[in-house]
Amino acid sequence: MTSKVTYLGGLRTEAQHLASQEIIITDAPKDNQGKGEAFSPTDLVATALASCMITIMGIKARDLGIDLTGTQAEITKIMGTEPRRISALQIQLTFNSSFDSKTQTLLERAALTCPVAHSLHPDIRQEVLFIWPS
Repeated sequence: MTSKVTYLGGLRTEAQHLASQEIIITDAPKDNQGKGEAFSPTDLVATALASCMITIMGIKARDLGIDLTGTQAEITKIMGTEPRRISALQIQLTFNSSFDSKTQTLLERAALTCPVAHSLHPDIRQEVLFIWPS
């Protein structure tokens, strides 16, 4: 078992990662009858994609003997209606260091082929922008 989720009432859940005992609280977003005081479940999907991309790039960077510390992702989640669902995830990855074009291509390919990216339905547009320093 990976995690346990408990409904706390008021459209809020508590998710516990069983191996580490870490806790994440979720709230329904304001535009879906919630308080929006914490990540919504769909926010976590968007955040999982960005975290997975950075993690897989970190593995590739370690294999290449380079450091990506400080790399950041900004995520915009776009919701669709009928049915209510994520229609697009826009991710902007910003790097502190620049590398040769071959290395940048390897890192970008690693990000785009991360497990979460492969797990999302193809109808969810994944729009990824890589920003390298000049």
